[in-house]
Amino acid sequence: MTTSLLTDRVLPPGESFAHPALSYRDEPDFLRTVGAFVRDGLEAGRPVLVLVPRPRLEALRDRFGGDDGAVWTDMAEAGRNPGRVLSLLAGFTARHAGRPVRIVMEPIWPGRDRAETGEAARLEALVNVAFADRPASFLCAYQEPALPREVVALVRRAHPSLLGADAGRVRESAEYADPLAVCAQCATPLEEPAEPVAALAYADGDLAAVRAFVSERLAGTALAPSRHSDLVLAVTEAATNSLRHGGGRGALRLWTTRGEGAGRVHVETRDAGRLDDPLAGCFRPDPAAASGGRGLWMINELCDLVRIRSSADGLVLRMSMDLR
Repeated sequence: MTTSLLTDRVLPPGESFAHPALSYRDEPDFLRTVGAFVRDGLEAGRPVLVLVPRPRLEALRDRFGGDDGAVWTDMAEAGRNPGRVLSLLAGFTARHAGRPVRIVMEPIWPGRDRAETGEAARLEALVNVAFADRPASFLCAYQEPALPREVVALVRRAHPSLLGADAGRVRESAEYADPLAVCAQCATPLEEPAEPVAALAYADGDLAAVRAFVSERLAGTALAPSRHSDLVLAVTEAATNSLRHGGGRGALRLWTTRGEGAGRVHVETRDAGRLDDPLAGCFRPDPAAASGGRGLWMINELCDLVRIRSSADGLVLRMSMDLR
């Protein structure tokens, strides 16, 4: 018989919004505490989404014997771009509208790319904004001993409460900060490329030239053909936003980086626009609504990493694709 450490400790009455961070040491810690959270939810008839990297996803699923009613999703794949995760979460809660849900996430793990980690921390802060009025109980797992101290500090600022796997008790996070302040902290300056850069200025009527410029240069990379098309479409959407909302003109840069893996191709647009809504592009737009956001949402869905920096100097949108 499994005794849950979490019942009545993580969740407020009726399972309204809760968003604690779980600090775990190793896989047994993870399986024990997260397993109890999932099991309690399933036994109570709650829809459960588990969104963690594949090794722990498979270990946890094996613990439950396979198909048990939970939705099991690999965060390293579905959340490769943290900018698309809120849309995924919103879709899950919408399918179970009016019912309390439980969601397990591990958006940051040892060895995750620094740029991805910053966007994942931003995602965690925005969960507090996007789901505050929904009956969604999150449990966000972090292997704290294996993470850099500055990442742990960000995690604690992004979560209203903290949970240690040993004690099984939730406590308020003294470091918790306003989500928008955490987003601002995550918006570190984008690194300048050390590699050769291809550049293009564009204005009204130049979208065909933008597509041709990007397509021609991607042909010389190892980007798969389907991903090539995705990136051209994403850049077209970004340039269209420049023309509509960024002063009618913009500047584009394209370059390739090599890392421990296969590397990435990056395309960046700059214009005179401004983006003040941190949730812009995070949710699938309502096709019946007149509001914008479709282009940025598409960019997030298409790319492996999207970083946006908005300031008095204008808007920078950097789109990256893995070369794999």
